[in-house]
Amino acid sequence: MSETMLFSPFQVGDLKLDNRIVIAPMCQYSAADGCMTDWHLLHYGQLALSGAGLLTIEATAVAPEGRITYADVGLYSDANEVAMARVLDSVRQWSPIPVAIQLAHAGRKASCDLPWKGGAQIPPESPQGWRTVAPSSLAVAADDAAPTALSREEMTRIRGDFVAAARRAARLGLDAVQLHGAHGYLLHQFLSPLSNRRDDEYGGPLENRMRFPLEVFDAVREAFPAGRSVTMRVSGTDWIEGGWSIEETVVFARALEQRGCGAIHVSSGGLLPAQIPLGPGYQVALARVVKAAVGIPVVAVGLITEFDHAEDILKAGDADLIALARAMLYNPRWPWHAAAHFGAHVRAPNQYLRSQPHHLKFLFD
Repeated sequence: MSETMLFSPFQVGDLKLDNRIVIAPMCQYSAADGCMTDWHLLHYGQLALSGAGLLTIEATAVAPEGRITYADVGLYSDANEVAMARVLDSVRQWSPIPVAIQLAHAGRKASCDLPWKGGAQIPPESPQGWRTVAPSSLAVAADDAAPTALSREEMTRIRGDFVAAARRAARLGLDAVQLHGAHGYLLHQFLSPLSNRRDDEYGGPLENRMRFPLEVFDAVREAFPAGRSVTMRVSGTDWIEGGWSIEETVVFARALEQRGCGAIHVSSGGLLPAQIPLGPGYQVALARVVKAAVGIPVVAVGLITEFDHAEDILKAGDADLIALARAMLYNPRWPWHAAAHFGAHVRAPNQYLRSQPHHLKFLFD
């Protein structure tokens, strides 16, 4: 077997991963009233057989109004929990892959149509729309309905929604929770000065803007079993002058580390339209800065599609784990092909063992 970092084992808290490949959360917009459907059986079933080290369930709303679209997955009701248990039971019957979940609240980016229908915000008076909430009454786009600025009581309720969802995740036996603090959703809206114009203790200086996301983290960390990790996904920058910056991300990451955060997943953007320098690994530099500042595992993500590129990121010390999203949708066997490329081995189901190429005698465990 070839010596590679990509296929070396790794540990996040008590969770042992076979390799450093993480399947990132990817919204499917295919739920009914927050409940997973047969689509999710197909989707997560194939990803569970990929050989990746960790599978992360898509952004899962902690409240109905926290969904990006009316077809988002939720974990805010007993029905949601039962539907997710059905999918997880099927996955676990055929695959030992660890499964994490991303818990989220879309804030002012909620009440949208499906991406393949344009993705525009649905007005609150429409049957499939609702009034959104945010730190401040500032809409994303000029023609969007302005969100309602959250009161302290409503913030307490939302924090409780995260806790309730985390407890459901624990009952479902999920191996880790990731809080979505990126891509312009509610926790990111509190962090960025472009969306947070509050004049109370939750707005203004960085310490205040971090307060609510950290309160949510602390509450979820207390509610989720101690032996299982709570991690955070962040946007390393808004890519807009005067917005959330990589320097602020470092301060936030250090605060998370002090509170027992298991890992930090560094993405970027999403708060407002911005000129983003898209290209292979365009966010790796952000992960590199965070990695140099903290001692917890750092996950790199963003147009990482080539096997050697993923390996080089790890060897350079820019990140500890590589997250794949669209690359996994396009090629759900990406880890198999990467292992073949490096002369490594990967876990495969018994039913597929005879598909091992003749010249790769030790590809499959």
